Amino acid sequence: MAAGAIMALLPIQAQKKFVFTPQWTAQAQFAGYYVAKERGFYKQAGLDVDIVHPSVTQTALSRMHNNQSQATTLTLCQAMEIIDDGVDVVNILQTSMNTGLVLVSRKDEDPLKQRGMKVGIWNAGFGQLAVFMNAKEHLNYEWVRFASSINLFLSGAIDATLAMSYNEYYQLAQAGVKLTKRNVYRFSDHHYNVQEDGLYMNRDYYNSHRDEARRFAEASRKGWEWAAKHPDETLDIVMDYVRRGHIGTNRMLQKLMLTEVLRLLVDRESKKRDYRLRPDMVKMASQLMLENKMLKKEVKYEQIIAK
Repeated sequence: MAAGAIMALLPIQAQKKFVFTPQWTAQAQFAGYYVAKERGFYKQAGLDVDIVHPSVTQTALSRMHNNQSQATTLTLCQAMEIIDDGVDVVNILQTSMNTGLVLVSRKDEDPLKQRGMKVGIWNAGFGQLAVFMNAKEHLNYEWVRFASSINLFLSGAIDATLAMSYNEYYQLAQAGVKLTKRNVYRFSDHHYNVQEDGLYMNRDYYNSHRDEARRFAEASRKGWEWAAKHPDETLDIVMDYVRRGHIGTNRMLQKLMLTEVLRLLVDRESKKRDYRLRPDMVKMASQLMLENKMLKKEVKYEQIIAK
């Protein structure tokens, strides 16, 4: 029987609170989850879901470690680092099928021809692919840490910056930065196409709540599918979360983000939104991280996927 049919047979009843914490503040990057909540998909699955965003003092991971949240989003590389550190997390749904990481140079010139640049990289991680590329190409970049702003780049303090194609890239465009094929390096186009956002749980929680996990994943997938078919209504929902979170953004930026996030959900080979973690990408990411001493040992697909 199809998963959707199974869900339809489940009793719709009040359950204990299920808390989901995305890895960042409210934005269209998490649109499918907002849709699943506001359109009642979680409720239809018999789940009482609260979406609680992280704060300066409580990251998404710390909330999950402390059993304050039952699920969070992580990039594949983040998840592998966490598993290597001894925290057993499992992937219950993969949304992103491609990386949105880009490197933007101040000069209208290929970033790989500018050795020794000062390059902005997030404090919170997300830049592992750039570290791999820097080592492989012997670029000798000097990494300059930043929190979440493009101000270092705009002020001229750095020569280039990492950005997400659905986020900082459009902030730079709105700020008037010239973005061309010459000065924007897209990692997905250069043999570094490692999947990013997926939905994760602690393995212990998953093992004791497998049915709940399946229903949460399926309802979340339904939210993303609805978002792809109804982008304008989805944007209304996103902006409501943005306003409640007092996030400094605007509707145009969130519209651009939503469009790009939905594009990244489509697998380049199947041309579909597959919602699956690819074994080949897990293997590639693990090999890259081992080569750069980001892992002590290989993290295999069987270790990370929910069964």
